[in-house]
Amino acid sequence: MEPDVALQNISAENLQVVVPNLHRRYSGVTATNRMVAPKLAKMFRAAWLGRNRPEGIAEIGFSGLLKLWRSQTPLIWHARRNNEMIVGVLLRFLGWPFKLVFTSAAQRHHSWVTRWLIRRMDAIIATSEASASFLKRKATVILHGVDTDRYAPPLDRAAAFAETGLPGRCAIGCFGRVRAQKGTDVFVEAMCRLLPHYPDFTAVVVGAITVEQQGFAGDLKKRIETARLQSRFLITGEVPIEEVPRWYQRLTIYAFTSRNEGFGLTLIEAMSAGCALVASRAGAAEVVVEEGVSGVLTPPGDVDALVAALEPLMRDPSLATAMGERARAKVLEKFSLDAEANAIAKVYRALI
Repeated sequence: MEPDVALQNISAENLQVVVPNLHRRYSGVTATNRMVAPKLAKMFRAAWLGRNRPEGIAEIGFSGLLKLWRSQTPLIWHARRNNEMIVGVLLRFLGWPFKLVFTSAAQRHHSWVTRWLIRRMDAIIATSEASASFLKRKATVILHGVDTDRYAPPLDRAAAFAETGLPGRCAIGCFGRVRAQKGTDVFVEAMCRLLPHYPDFTAVVVGAITVEQQGFAGDLKKRIETARLQSRFLITGEVPIEEVPRWYQRLTIYAFTSRNEGFGLTLIEAMSAGCALVASRAGAAEVVVEEGVSGVLTPPGDVDALVAALEPLMRDPSLATAMGERARAKVLEKFSLDAEANAIAKVYRALI
């Protein structure tokens, strides 16, 4: 389907929201954008600009934006990255009637370029109080939500694991691009210590290995080989978006090992799928996880702490099952996608 043709039932004259996704790689920002955009499209006349458009929202190309130039109706341009803010500012300077919104997940001091761009936004959304504290201007805090139907527990977790053909009866996983920031090395080291003592478990890393990280990934594979755990350690590489929920359903325990994050969407994806959660204190972990109830928190980069937190759950998987059930209930209560979409819609309505 050609980008400019797929405005579906939306014309340039009555469009209200443009959702840009101007990033080459699929990332956590892309994932959060893809989940909430179709919900917003049910409340506003919205179109997606860029790659990885999800079902449920119309599509528009840059040539299609030309039709909006003479529009007198206020339009929302909702950026989530610097390059998207730059394009929004430029389009408005050239005469497009955009109200600019930016969602920030970063928990760090911003560059002068980002600060300059943020000052030109009409509204700012932060994904946590921590992210908001770095913005130097008023922001609306809206926590991410997750599609609890798509990321649902399996009817039979044992059967879901069995279909992989992996050894053992349970899986423990760590998702995200293979790199130090995600703590993949922390997970691998913890598994090299624990797997020899718990033969019912297989470890799974689901995530892309970029060209830049080939050396890092190679070192991890050598560590696994040295521990003679090749048959019980799967590194999938990048998998199709549609297959990710099923991988969560195959896990009994999920390890969130990031050293730093903006939010960490995999936290609530794993919880929604009913996985027991052991999480480093990064991103939104301390907001999302109720210590000892829906998960266990550990210091980032601390292999010893990760091993100590995982071992009781591996020793008694029934404890992991019970924790996963509580985690699912927590997500249903506080981290639904509808709650996120409704909060974003309130920001939009204040502008248009």
